[in-house]
Amino acid sequence: MKIAVVILNWNGEVLLERFLPSVVKFSRDATIYVADNASTDGSIEFLEKRYPEIKIIKNSTNGGFAQGYNEALQRVDADIFCLLNSDVEVTEDWLAPIPEAFNTLPKAAIIQPKILDLLNKEYFEYAGAAGGFIDQLGYPFCRGRIFQTLEKDEGQYDDTKEIFWATGACMFVRKAVFSELNGFDADYFAHQEEVDFCWRAKNQGHKVYYIGTTKVYHLGGSTLSNMNPKKTYLNFRNSLFSITKNLPIHKAFIIIFIRLLLDGIAAIRFIFQFRFKHFLAILRAHFSFYRQFRGMYKKREKSKFLLKYYTTKSIVWSYFVHQVKNFNILVKD
Repeated sequence: MKIAVVILNWNGEVLLERFLPSVVKFSRDATIYVADNASTDGSIEFLEKRYPEIKIIKNSTNGGFAQGYNEALQRVDADIFCLLNSDVEVTEDWLAPIPEAFNTLPKAAIIQPKILDLLNKEYFEYAGAAGGFIDQLGYPFCRGRIFQTLEKDEGQYDDTKEIFWATGACMFVRKAVFSELNGFDADYFAHQEEVDFCWRAKNQGHKVYYIGTTKVYHLGGSTLSNMNPKKTYLNFRNSLFSITKNLPIHKAFIIIFIRLLLDGIAAIRFIFQFRFKHFLAILRAHFSFYRQFRGMYKKREKSKFLLKYYTTKSIVWSYFVHQVKNFNILVKD
């Protein structure tokens, strides 16, 4: 089973210098690619000088995470793609469990490892943690991370488990499935495109798994931090995109209406926090959603929609009202 580790880069010379050594050292059974999104720093020169063994794919423009990978992976020859963020430190034997998992887990199409925080290695990291889920309203969360609350890794998620979505920070996906789904939706640009991708895969009968016997450490926030209004804009808009595309239409309309109301509450909350740029980001997200609704509606898959897609009815209610901040307690509830 041929594995290609593909790192997407945009003006990330500093990150490549810091994180490539672990990838090169511990990925001897894989071919390593760097897909460059038209960087204007010294990324290409650095790679050519320091890592001539790494294959470089030069995208013509910066199309973000989604389009960047869509273009690059067309030029990668492998059975399994590993989409790896440029700010991830991998560990020894991190690839070892992956081929066996794809061969033995039923209908396994997408897999993610345990994602821990590089700066606080005893804790899970925001982007992916121990596998992603969504609630009935389409809000994403993870085992090991609900909103901004991160759990300490005490072995509670050292298992193999079917999940709803895998993080784009470190995602393994079968090439055949990536092609079948026509890759990521490039209209997302960045953020939550992996949720949509996994949702579409599950609608087609594929499965997504978390493997807790392998781990990587993620720095996080290297492209957009949680304090960046652009991230707020993309997350609010793209979540509405996913609901529009991946649910039966009568359910989608009801949930979109509820989400728009809740987004309004979130926007008002930003005003009281004096985070006016984030308030405006939500408004921009809604207007962008309205403009693109027709196009998103046309993208709806002609398949049997997965009706039991959620783990809990409302993660917002559980977290903010009942103060449930641990995934295992949430599941018990």
